[in-house]
Amino acid sequence: MLRAARGESVERPPVWMMRQAGRYMKVYRELRDRHPSFRERSENPDLSYEISMQPFDAFKPDGVILFSDILTPLPGMGIDFDIIESKGPVIQNPIRSFDQINQLRNLEPKESMSFVGDVLGRLRQSVGNQATVLGFVGAPWTLAAYVVEGKSSKNYAVIKAMAFQEPELLHKLLNHFAESIANYLRFQIDSGAQIVQMFDSWAGQLSPADYDTFAAPYQQKVVNLVKATHPNTPIILYISGSAGVLERMGETGVDIISLDWTVDMAEGCARLPKDIGVQGNVDPGLLFGTPKAIRERIVDTVQKAKGRRHILNLGHGILPGTPEDNAKVFFEAGKNINELIKNAP
Repeated sequence: MLRAARGESVERPPVWMMRQAGRYMKVYRELRDRHPSFRERSENPDLSYEISMQPFDAFKPDGVILFSDILTPLPGMGIDFDIIESKGPVIQNPIRSFDQINQLRNLEPKESMSFVGDVLGRLRQSVGNQATVLGFVGAPWTLAAYVVEGKSSKNYAVIKAMAFQEPELLHKLLNHFAESIANYLRFQIDSGAQIVQMFDSWAGQLSPADYDTFAAPYQQKVVNLVKATHPNTPIILYISGSAGVLERMGETGVDIISLDWTVDMAEGCARLPKDIGVQGNVDPGLLFGTPKAIRERIVDTVQKAKGRRHILNLGHGILPGTPEDNAKVFFEAGKNINELIKNAP
């Protein structure tokens, strides 16, 4: 996977899944029943390591991603949060004033998040050269959306009101997050992450013009700061609902764009510069289908991405309730893709 991400020649596209470790796995649900607090599961290094390894032990994907959350760095900046099952993240004191932003601490991951470094180091040691270890972060806009709204949102009214009424306030918050997130990514890479992915999940809710103002510059700042010290570490960018801003994503300086399933792979490749790799873009809902349908879609996706740096993945996270046998079909089809293409009708 690391070779593919760097643009080197590979025998087949590597394969992993977003939300690879989690609720679709029986072994994870059993562990969750014993440890119901999400923050305990993600911040206790023994639990995070165990959960990160569960899909590797079961399916041997080409990438093993840290089990964590995009909000995990927030307490290190002075923002407390909780994640409530079936409700999602809750920020106790949403950030909505200059005074609150001025009180935020600069993130020092080695001090406030040493558990992340522990897990990444253990993952590298455990998987060796059998798989690539991935780290990840939330992008500044998406982090800001959570801390300004105070929770998940359907219309993003609070942060958009801030954007259009007090843009200086929002830009100050976004800049703080960009610098802190860059520090966090450097820490992940130093701890063992070989590829990192930046999730700007909520940026797809912005118009292209507002993406240019409030999302892209801070994605670029994170990338520039990380590349200044770690130029050889591939960076992947993912945005849910990104069809309207694909070309803009390609201008952020990242190495790979992760496509959701709302754009055809061939079209996505055509809209991005040829030197940028692609990841995705299989519909997670497909994994509720038949093994035949899963294999056929994977063949179609891989063939459409031929000639590009390509990492096979879903277009979003694997869904709760997905049959584990179908997850296995996905991984096995990815690993046997050359044979499947050869035998395709």
